[in-house]
Parts: sequence; structure tokens; C-alpha cells
Amino acid sequence: WGRFRGDPLTEAATAVPAARLDFLGERITTPQYDIELHPRVRKILDDRRKMRAGELAVDWGYAEHLAYASLLDKGVNVRLSGQDSARGTFFHRHAVWHDQKRERRQSGVYIPLEHIHNQQGNFTVIDSLLSEEAVLAFEYGYATADPDTLVIWEAQFGDFANGAQVVIDQFITSGEAKWGRMCGLTLLLPHALEGQGPEHSSARLERFLQLCAQDNIQVCVPTLPSQLFHLLRRQIVRPVRKPLVIMSPKALLRHPASTSSLADLATGAFMPVIDDLREPRHAKRVVACSGRVWFDLEAQRESRGLQDVAVVRVEQLYPFPEQAFRAVLNAYPQAET
Repeated sequence: WGRFRGDPLTEAATAVPAARLDFLGERITTPQYDIELHPRVRKILDDRRKMRAGELAVDWGYAEHLAYASLLDKGVNVRLSGQDSARGTFFHRHAVWHDQKRERRQSGVYIPLEHIHNQQGNFTVIDSLLSEEAVLAFEYGYATADPDTLVIWEAQFGDFANGAQVVIDQFITSGEAKWGRMCGLTLLLPHALEGQGPEHSSARLERFLQLCAQDNIQVCVPTLPSQLFHLLRRQIVRPVRKPLVIMSPKALLRHPASTSSLADLATGAFMPVIDDLREPRHAKRVVACSGRVWFDLEAQRESRGLQDVAVVRVEQLYPFPEQAFRAVLNAYPQAET
């Protein structure tokens, strides 16, 4: 742990060379033996092969897999647990493939991230029991004991994190201040009002922001697959260990505008602030937002033909990226104050 103490929350080089991404893409989309997949899973796999070839834009599931594969490739262990983590609540991950012709469950399971190469790190994915408090507490302890493993807890819906609120309040957000125990635990909390009713609509972003102080945690709301890719890699590559809370997408998982290119993964890094893609430097109004609402605002701006409004995305809410945010605002000298 000594090598992590005192390091600032700076950005890190998280890009992966294109040739290596191609190799990793081949390993995670090509089973090493014959397996009969469910037709819907086979379609997802076929699409990922097209993403590898550049025929389709990179979606969230493929970007996430490449992030894990790139870490495993370097000998880093990856541990993912949650109530529906192998498949993904919204049918987007499929970290575990099931042979449709198997006679017994354990005889027909294939995990592609276990087949990168012989010297890779260990990949563990667990469909956990339905006790958020017990599981999150265990994963917190695991992360405080091993800084060289990417430890992730995923809520089936972000709302369910309230079942482990005491762990979040008393350990994750305050353990370093109280006991000097650093922790690189990552929380994936699906967040958005998608018409699924009570307890399935909000990860309570405001609660996490109320717990922010003295750079104790990181709170991010990525809107692009490449942003998630770089965020997950940053948790390990950067010489600092802080809990990371990600408001992960729901409807955006399949939104046609919420995609990335392979070049976005092979270059650059996580962007705490994303400038207006159109760069209307003559804009008289700059609107700052975070999360899925950007796509709604962009659609309205397009339909209304608004050319004097810039829409900026803040992807990291804490620690607030003040310098990056000011730099973006300063690029609009005609904006009204």
C-alpha cells in the first residue's frame, strides 16, 4: 500500500494500442471450443465481432469487456459481483456463456475473459445472494486488502444500494479518514428513470454527493462506452486508490448515439468534462448537464435549430473538475453571464 500514499487525483494514461485491442477482441469473441449459444446471445457476440472489425460502433458491453481484458492481459485480477452480474441486469454484459445443449450446468459454462492467455490475471464474476449489505461489506474488505485487484460491486438496480447504506456511510466513504484504510472499490449503480417504477428508477445520486468531502470518493456519470472503458482502467492504472461510484446506464446501453469508436479506446483518456461536439464558439448560452439528459437536450437543440446554445457534459461530479470546466467555459467568449 505504501506506493499509493500521497498521490494526487490526477489523470492517467489509460489508452490501449489498437493492435492489442484487436487481439483482445479476438480472444473475448472466439470460444476455444464448440458451444451452442442462445440465439439472442449469439447475435450479441456476432455484433461484437463486427465492432472488433470496425463495422459497428463500440457499445457499452464490448467496451466494458475490453477494459477488463486489457487489465487481465497485464496480470491484473478483476473481480465482479452482484445479483445479476454475469449476464447484466439489462442483458448487455454476458460475461458467462451457457451451452444450450449441455446436460449439466457446470459442464456447459464458458467464460471468455478466462481465456486471454496463460499468464493473465484471474477473472471472477459472481451472481451474489440478495443481501446488498453483506455482499458490499465483503467486497469493501476485499478491496482494502488487495490494491492490485479491480474489485467491483454492481447493484441490480442502483436503488438497491440503500440496502447497504450503512456500509457506504461508515466504511466506503469514511474509512480512509477514520482509519487510514484506502480502498479502490468500484460501485456500478444503474441509474435512470426508465418507467420501471418504485425502487427501480434512481441510484440516489444526491446521497453520494452529500457524502463527498476531502476527496474521499469519486462520483462519475459516464455517457459514452469509451468513458466507462477509461474509468475502469483508471482505477488500476492510476497510482491512487479511492472508491469510485459510477452511475451506470440503462436505456443508453442501446441508444444509437451513445456509442464510441475503437480509436476512442486506443487514444485519449477519461474526460471529466466533454465539450460541445459541435463547438459553436459563437454560442450565447452554455448549458452544463450530466448524464442521459444530454441526449434529450441535444435532440431538442437539433429539432429547434438552435445554433447559439452549447451543451456541455460534466462526467465527473466529484472531485469536481474545476480547471477542466473553466477551460471549457472560457472557450465561449460570447456567452452571456
